[in-house]
Amino acid sequence: MFDIGLPWWEFMVRGLVIYTALLLLVRLSGKRTVGQFTPFDLVVVLLLSEAVSNGLSGGDESVTGGLIVAATLVGLNFALGWLTSHYEPVEKAVEGREVLIGRNGELYEQVLLRQRVSPADVHKVLRENDCPLEEMRCAFLEADGSISIIKR
Repeated sequence: MFDIGLPWWEFMVRGLVIYTALLLLVRLSGKRTVGQFTPFDLVVVLLLSEAVSNGLSGGDESVTGGLIVAATLVGLNFALGWLTSHYEPVEKAVEGREVLIGRNGELYEQVLLRQRVSPADVHKVLRENDCPLEEMRCAFLEADGSISIIKR
């Protein structure tokens, strides 16, 4: 139960590689994937966790190996959080920045397409903010995938 079948450091390296690869994949998938899960997005996340589980453990089923991987992932998450809060270039690379998707009552169709945001999503947020399109001063797709509206 506690005997590990691999060197302890290999669990840490596996955790680092998987963490980095998944972070990159999620970052490349776009803001909306992270910000608002559709049922499809949730299934993808669940399958991702299953797909990488053997890569993390290397076939080892020991409690010790699992704890080493878990501690590595939590440590990496803590370190990345610290880096993003202290270094703006790291924050920009990992979390991204807001994107202007509309101004003065006009939605920027090309930007919406590039960011994979439907106009219906923007109109929904406009309704939630009780803001007709013509009263919108600015609309932003935030780094976390949410849409924010500034009224005139």
